Amino acid sequence: MHTSAMAAAASLRAFTLFEGALMLVLGVLALAFPVLASKWVTAVVAGAFLVGGLMGWIDNLLRARLLSRWLTFWRLVVSTLFLVAGGSMIQQLGAPETAPVATLALAIGVVFLLEGLVALGVSLSHRQVRGWGWGLLNGLVTVLLGLLILSMGSSGLLSVLGLLVGVSFLFSGIDLLRFSARFHDP
Repeated sequence: MHTSAMAAAASLRAFTLFEGALMLVLGVLALAFPVLASKWVTAVVAGAFLVGGLMGWIDNLLRARLLSRWLTFWRLVVSTLFLVAGGSMIQQLGAPETAPVATLALAIGVVFLLEGLVALGVSLSHRQVRGWGWGLLNGLVTVLLGLLILSMGSSGLLSVLGLLVGVSFLFSGIDLLRFSARFHDP
């Protein structure tokens, strides 16, 4: 492998590891503060979605050559949904308490469903890469969390939404650290 190609692979791997560590930190923070007021939870999750969407866009663009165009497109769609959902939640912070929680639940549920399906597609299309099972597990857990969120009433959302987001972010971080970073192994 050429020196510049090795340096580029090492750089992409470092970025993916950083994204994974960031998702783990965001997941722990979401788990640590699950019962705070709905506006605070909305603000924290909206910020996490904005950061996750931005990081996802950058990572997807950097790794586009390693994935099929179809997977790259759908990963960019998910990252865009993260950005749109985060912006929408921040816009609603001044609304009555139930409005941001309901919007948050809908946004998170839809984003998690799509994110989970994309993670399943990526892992299943890369079974030859060591650690692909982590991507599969991440996709399954994320789809299940999306379905759970979409099926809950707004009264239950306030107490468990932070926990569900934290679990999803933790699995995404593990996926990035254990599976996705291996795309850039030397």
